[in-house]
Order: sequence, then structure tokens, then C-alpha cells
Amino acid sequence: MKKTPPTLPDLQARVDAWINQWDEGYFSPLSNLARLTEELGELARAINHLHGDKPPKSTEGKGDPAEELADMLFVILALANSLDIDLDEALNQVFKKYNVRDAGRFTPREP
Repeated sequence: MKKTPPTLPDLQARVDAWINQWDEGYFSPLSNLARLTEELGELARAINHLHGDKPPKSTEGKGDPAEELADMLFVILALANSLDIDLDEALNQVFKKYNVRDAGRFTPREP
């Protein structure tokens, strides 16, 4: 039987449950933004090592883009929760914006 992937609300609830098990709770939005920036740098480094012109130093691994993307997703979900943002609704609004703004920008694929 095929497993149903989690929805954005499911993911936001999962992050909320994990964070709320600790007395410290959520980091401030500014701290989460700094964390997101750090994770983006780690993703850039991993992709550069794997697909770019910069090989890793002998003292470091190549990095794992999947792990870095997951770290970023966790922080994005936490940041959205701390700001009371429904990411599902926000993403729907972004697609509406893109569908209008980019309606004639790209060549549609043939069915």
C-alpha cells in the first residue's frame, strides 16, 4: 500500500510538536532566519563540492544536499510556526501570483 505524503499542515504540526516538547520552545524569528542562512550556506557548500568547481578539503566530507535541504525545511517550518503563518495557504497564494505573472513567460509542454 502506497504511503500518503504529509501535507504542509502535517509538517508544521510535526515541527510544532517536536519544538514544544522542550521548555525553551521556539527560537526568535531573527534567530531562525540566522539558522536558515547558515543551512543555506551548508547546502551551497555541499552542492559546490558535488557539482561545482570547489572540491572539499581533505579534512571535510562532501556534504549531503538532502540533509541540508531537510535542515532548511525544518527551519522554514519552525519560522512559519513562530510567525503564525499557514504555509499551505501562503504557497497557494504564491502559485496564484506565479500563474498570473508568468502566464506567457515560458513555453508550455505538449501533453
